[in-house]
Amino acid sequence: MIRMLSAALALALALPAAAQEVARADGALLRGLDKISGRTSDIRLGVGEAVRYGRLEVRLGECRYPAGNPSSDAFAQLTVTDLSQNVTLFSGWMIASSPALSALDDARYDVWVISCQS
Repeated sequence: MIRMLSAALALALALPAAAQEVARADGALLRGLDKISGRTSDIRLGVGEAVRYGRLEVRLGECRYPAGNPSSDAFAQLTVTDLSQNVTLFSGWMIASSPALSALDDARYDVWVISCQS
């Protein structure tokens, strides 16, 4: 009996976990916050596009979402550059359901992902 359980456990550990299928969208909806004025702005971007938000340039590289449930989450690859200092403030993936996990670090502005847009 113990051998059978050990063999089953070894087999289970040897099999890779099933990856969730993702789909790619043509664009994304982001939200920006100016911490000084308290104003929020919705930012719509297509893949490969950039938009100026205050002194920042926000560029969307890609937006992915779970294929089986498009409204559940969004993962956006963003590059955020401070144009006044010519410095990249953020480059990576932001996740809509966990904005603090991978966040933009700027004293004045916040930018986060709301959803992917087709």
